Formats: sequence, C-alpha cells, structure tokens
Amino acid sequence: MNGRIGWRLGRQRDERGAATIFVVLFTVALLAVAGLVIDGGYALGAKRAAMNNAEQAARAGADALNQGALRDGQTMVDPGRAVNAAQAYLALVGAQGTVDIAGGEVTVTVTGQQDTKLLSAVGVGSIPVKATATALSIDADD
Repeated sequence: MNGRIGWRLGRQRDERGAATIFVVLFTVALLAVAGLVIDGGYALGAKRAAMNNAEQAARAGADALNQGALRDGQTMVDPGRAVNAAQAYLALVGAQGTVDIAGGEVTVTVTGQQDTKLLSAVGVGSIPVKATATALSIDADD
C-alpha cells in the first residue's frame, strides 16, 4: 500500500507546472491575436486617412488649371501649380507623399507609418501605410 501511495505522489510531482505552461502559451497566443486585431484596426484607419489625404491632394492639384489654355477654351493642368497645390494640401494635413502629373491626371501617393501598441512587444514597431489617388481635370461639358 505504501508503494502505491508513493507512486501516486511521485506522478503528481512530475505533472506540476503543466497547467502553467498551457496558461502561458495560451496568454501569448491571445495577446498576439489581440495585437493583430487592435493594431490591424489602427493600420486600417491610418490607410483610410492616407487615402482621404491622397484624394484631396489630387483634387487640389487637378484644380490648378493653366490660365492661358483656359482662356482659349481648353482645360489643361498647369504642372507646376498642380504640384504646388497638392504638396501644399499634404503639408496642411501633415502628410508625406509624392505628386505625379501625366497629361490632365494628377496622381498623389501618400506614405506613412502606423505605430503599433501591442505588436511592438513582439518586435513589430510600426506598420507601413500607403495610398494612391488620381484626379482628372475636367470641364463642365465633359
């Protein structure tokens, strides 16, 4: 009888801490999922803000018409004024980006970083954010 009790006690000692390992691993997995959900949500919000900024900057650039061509009845973008108008809008909202002019199209690409809250604990300090929008200069007859 004593041998049997000793065997049970020895077996119980060997299994101590097994639940602790499970709890630790489960907690780490739960934090990783929470990090993806929370920081992913912030990244999607930052992407939407970057898209809004790119769209508005492209519109501002497309509105910078060549005054000489406009007097002749043609709707043309003035490339220098378009770049300045788009960059001025980006500076106003605190965004960084590039402006490209091709014909009557103004394309603005906004880039940035969204800092992470939970994922920084596992080495992901930020998530890159990029959005591109194009606006076309048209007149009322188009």
